[in-house]
This record gives sequence, C-alpha cells and structure tokens, in this order.
Amino acid sequence: MPRHLPLRPLLLALSTLYAGLAHAADEPDTPLQTVTVTGTADSDSYTARSTRSAAKLDLSLRETPQSVSVVTRALMDDFKLDNVNQVLSTTTGVTVEKVETSRTYYTARGFDIVNFQYDGVGMPVVFGNVQGDLDTALYERIDVVRGANGLMASTGNPSATVNFIRKRPSASPQASAAVTLGAWHQRRAEGDLSGKLNDSGTVTGRAVLARQESDSYLDRYAPKKTVAYAVVEAHLTPDTVATLGHSYETNRSKGPMWGALPLYYTDGTPTDYPVATSTSADWSRWDTTNHTTFAELSHHFDLGWSAKATVSHITDKSDSDLLYVYGTPVKGVGGGLYAYPSQYASSQRQNLADLSVDGKFTLGGRQHDLSFGYGWSQSTLQDVSRYGQGIGTGMPGQTAFDGSYPKPSFDASTDGSAYEDRRGTAFLAARFNLADDWKLLTGLNRTRARSSGQSYGTSKYKSASKTTPYLGLVYDINRTLSAYASHTAIFNPQSETDASGVPLDPVEGKTSEAGLKAALFDAKLNVSGAVFKTRQNNSAEQAGMVGAKAYYRGVNAASEGYEFEASGALAKGWEASAGLTRLTALKGDQGQAVRTYVPRTTLRLNTTWRLPQLPALKVGGTLAWQNAVSIDQEPGIRTTQAAYATLGLMARYEIDRHWSLSANLNNVTDKKYLTSLYWTQSLYAAPRNGSVTLAWTY
Repeated sequence: MPRHLPLRPLLLALSTLYAGLAHAADEPDTPLQTVTVTGTADSDSYTARSTRSAAKLDLSLRETPQSVSVVTRALMDDFKLDNVNQVLSTTTGVTVEKVETSRTYYTARGFDIVNFQYDGVGMPVVFGNVQGDLDTALYERIDVVRGANGLMASTGNPSATVNFIRKRPSASPQASAAVTLGAWHQRRAEGDLSGKLNDSGTVTGRAVLARQESDSYLDRYAPKKTVAYAVVEAHLTPDTVATLGHSYETNRSKGPMWGALPLYYTDGTPTDYPVATSTSADWSRWDTTNHTTFAELSHHFDLGWSAKATVSHITDKSDSDLLYVYGTPVKGVGGGLYAYPSQYASSQRQNLADLSVDGKFTLGGRQHDLSFGYGWSQSTLQDVSRYGQGIGTGMPGQTAFDGSYPKPSFDASTDGSAYEDRRGTAFLAARFNLADDWKLLTGLNRTRARSSGQSYGTSKYKSASKTTPYLGLVYDINRTLSAYASHTAIFNPQSETDASGVPLDPVEGKTSEAGLKAALFDAKLNVSGAVFKTRQNNSAEQAGMVGAKAYYRGVNAASEGYEFEASGALAKGWEASAGLTRLTALKGDQGQAVRTYVPRTTLRLNTTWRLPQLPALKVGGTLAWQNAVSIDQEPGIRTTQAAYATLGLMARYEIDRHWSLSANLNNVTDKKYLTSLYWTQSLYAAPRNGSVTLAWTY
C-alpha cells in the first residue's frame, strides 16, 4: 500500500460503518438489503429517470433539450468498466484517443472534450490532457452532455461535458466486495461499505477502496493503482445536509511509453510491429497522485426552493523518468531512430467554489423553474523538465524496442512552467411552462477567464470575458414522445499569439440541434434521435516562425451530423445501451476535410439478458465499430487505420443472494488495430483478454 495513503482514517471509518451494519442487522425492524449502486430505482437499469447535468434543474432525459448519455453503475459492473477510458469508449458519440500508455484525449462531434464536472460542479481542464488510469470505483454513474454547454461550463469546446457523479452514503446498511483475476496477471480487489454512523441515522458514511496491479500485453509495461474514497453526510436539520468527502488515487507505472511507435519507414511504407512492441526503456516510470477534498452544504427552503454551496481542493502530482524515441526507421535493417530521455515532474493545484439556487416561481398563472448561481476556480501549475545526457543518440538495429537504452544522468539542461489560471462564472437558467405541452429552457452564462505566467519560455497570458446564451424548446407530442430544438454557445481564451505578438481572440463554439425523445415503458427505456450542427471558430493553428518563436492564426471548422440512442429496458430482463453517431461533414473554411483522425461514423452497443429459464444467469455482449481514420505525415505519406469492430462478451451467475461469479472476454476476435491517430505516432490496442470476478453483496 503506498505510504501516502491515508489508511488509518479510512480503516477507522470502515470499522465504524461495519459496527453500524452489525447493529442494524441485530434490529428486528431493519431488514437486510441488497446493495443498490445506481441512481435509479432499478439496480440493473442502463438508464436514469432524471439528470441535472445540462441545466442544474432536475429534468428527465425527455425534458432535456440536448443530447445526454448516461452510463449507470449497472453497465459499468456488467462489463467491468473499471476506468474512465473504458466507460467513454462505450458512450455514444465519444472517441477515446489513447495516444500513450498514460495520456489520453477525448473527442465528440469532431472536437476535443475539455469540460469535466464532479456532481455538476465544473473542473476546468486548463492544462491539457488527462493523465493516468482514472478509476470508476468512486462513481454512481457518468453523464455525457454532447454539444456546447455554455450554460453549465465556464469555458471549453462545442464537443461534450462529462459529469462524474460520486457515490453517496445511505442510512440502510450496504456493503460489497469483489476480487478480479485477469489476463497478464491482473489482480484487482475492491470494497464498498455504507451505512449510518449514529443510532438516529442523521449521520451516514461511505467508504470505497480499490487496488489493482498487473503486467501488460506491452513489453516492460506494468501499471498499478490504488483508490480510496470516504464521504460523510450529516443531516443538521430535516432541511439541511452537510457533506464532507475525500478521494485519493495513485498510479504507479513501470515501463510506460512517452510518445509511441513510428508509423512509416523511410521508403514510405507503413510499419507493422508485433502488438506488444514498446519504445519504453527498462528504467522508464510515470507516477501520478491525485487528492480531492470537497465539502457541500445544501438547504431546502419553503415553496420548493433549495440552495447548495460546494468547495473543493484538488492536487495532482506527476513524477517520471521517460524515454522518447523519434525519427523514421529503416525497413529491414533497423536504425533511423534517436533517443530523447527526460525527467519530468509537475504539481497542479485547483481551488473551486460553486453556489447554486434553484426553485419554482409562478408567472401568468403557471409554475416555472429557475436556477442561478456563481462558480469560481483558481488553478496553478508548476512543472520542470530535466533533459538527459545523450539526446539525439542513434539507436541502431532494433534497440529502440528492446528497452536496453541505458539510463542517463538528467543534467543536460532544465526548463519548465509556472502559471496560474482564474475563472469566474455567473449563470441564470429558467424553464418556462408556456403551455401544457410547451416548455422553454433559456439562460445565459457570463464568464471571465484570466491566465498569467510562463511555460517553456512562452507567455501564458490571456484574458477574456464573454456572455454565452442557451435556448431550448421542448414540445410534448404526447405523454411519451417529445420534439425539441436547442442552440448553445461556449468560448475558450487562448494564449497563442499572432505574428505581431498579440494574443489570438478566444475560440468560439456553437451547437444547434433538433430531435425527438421518447420515454417508454414508464421511463424504463429512453430513446432519442437528433441532427446537429457544430461550429468552432478561431482555433489556434501554427502559421510560421519569427526567429525561433512560433506564431499562430485562427482557423475555423464545422461539423454536421446525426445520432440515435436507446438506453434502458427493452423487455423484462433485457437491458441495452446503444448509439449511432454519423458526422456527415467535418470541414474547414475552404471546405477541406479536417481532423481526419476523428471517425465519421461510430456505433456503440452494450446489452445484457437475464435468462427467463435461469434467472440467476445474465449474459451479454458489447460491440464497438468505427469507420477508417487517417493522418497525413510527410508530403505524400498518409497513415490509415482501416474500419474495425471489437466484440466483448460477459456472463454472470448469482450463486445465492450474496455471492456471484462473472466472466468477461474482451476483443473476442483478437482484432489488431491502432489506438489513435491523434498524433503522428501510435500504439496497438490490447489483444483478446479476459477476467473472472467473484463478488459479494450485503
């Protein structure tokens, strides 16, 4: 167990919760209950009855005039989606760009996803990509709102917003534990314990622990992670609840890749390595640690009004010894590649505060909904790169792939970053009940964003303020079917400068969409179809050099398309989550295709069926398909990943009311494919692999 893990308080919380469970079990009026880990009434459900992810108003999916996908705890458990990459890979319209073993980008509707929330509170990703293997053991479900989300996000792209909804305590005793054994010596153990901490049940707590270690299909790569989460809720009065929580997550990786594999030879032909090939060195490592502390205070007033205040403190630290391999290999004889060793360390801190109020008011003889609030964030980054001796050393033969490059001293030179980002956002949203079958959701967001400091000799100064609108109209065709249309906008300040040294204007994004939504079988099945048009203007693109300094110009891009999605119960015992997204256009100013690494068509299907003849057995499958993608390398050289599909299978047998045994098989057809063409390098995805899990619930 890592020495920085706050183990003693967590063990104390676990023992206290266990005592509460034992006490509850002895009480004749406290029945034993099965663990319920989703936000819906049905623990097997693949959908949700409502969401606050689009407007901080508690709306059903059918009432929300924007495309929303929900990944429930049941779906994560059925298909062993233990990290965020796996979850988003199964989500309609989202593409996971796994560029390295420890860094990932996400895209939706053609543009990068940089908007993330925790329990509806935005966490600006001001420093770039997502690092590490982010675990899902902490979350009840994950919502994805596609398109611009200027109402709920301070800044960002017109792509999507991902909202991670944390697990919360329950007064009724709940407990679960699971052990998983999988391919490449994977070992995973996790536990989840919840219950009341006092006799009256006014104070409740929950603790989650997870530990995972494994080797890998990649040569020399061996990741491990530890996750801990504790949260306590206190009902100070019948209308006032205080919540305090802390999560800890650490990733320790041996043999990670920095960069990836070269994709073509000097003669222009594509490379084709064994799936296990890696450019890491024997001494490579990449360690990340995250601490997140949050506190909430919520109060319900008379006449249906409520307020919630949230403060959070987040620290992310990274420390690594890495080897980057660059160049173009020579086919047959090897060589042509060069070493770039570096030691990197970073420390990021974020302080967040959010206050929101929502309730109902009467106007024109009808009742309407109102939500307003203010959010503030301060983010700081300090990092240092210590470059190793021997940069540019040739790597003859196949030495770039065997891990043999010797560890140098990291004292050739030093560079780094130190900058700060501040953002303040006020929002107002109202849902007007225009008529029995017409609802208008409208609002605006006013954001001011400022940054200062330096990053590797380049100024990070930027300052911008903007008001973005939100407009959505929903028409109830009947009790189950609605039509909707919406228009949203968002912006993102930039620090890149033009040839005169003046920072570029902010990136501006807009999304318009229209569609139909249906809530069938008493809202146990949600179905939707939408057409959308998204535009992003003035995104920085390098245009040239003035001496040794790059300058940029703003470029525009637009995407159009449609999507279909269904989630929930198709019949008794049959759950499914399925989505098809088609980008009919993703073009630049001159009509040229842009971001060709983004698939234009994706299909996601996850389904399980509980056998009527044997209700203790659940079987299922998952299918993901995307069309071909490509990226231009040197003039005349294009790398292409052909269209491909991956298939997964699962089965779970409930031995009794407490014990179950499940098996999962991934990439059943053993498909070989590149994980991403987001960069000019890539790596291969995992071949066929499987796992077996023994789980206990109480």
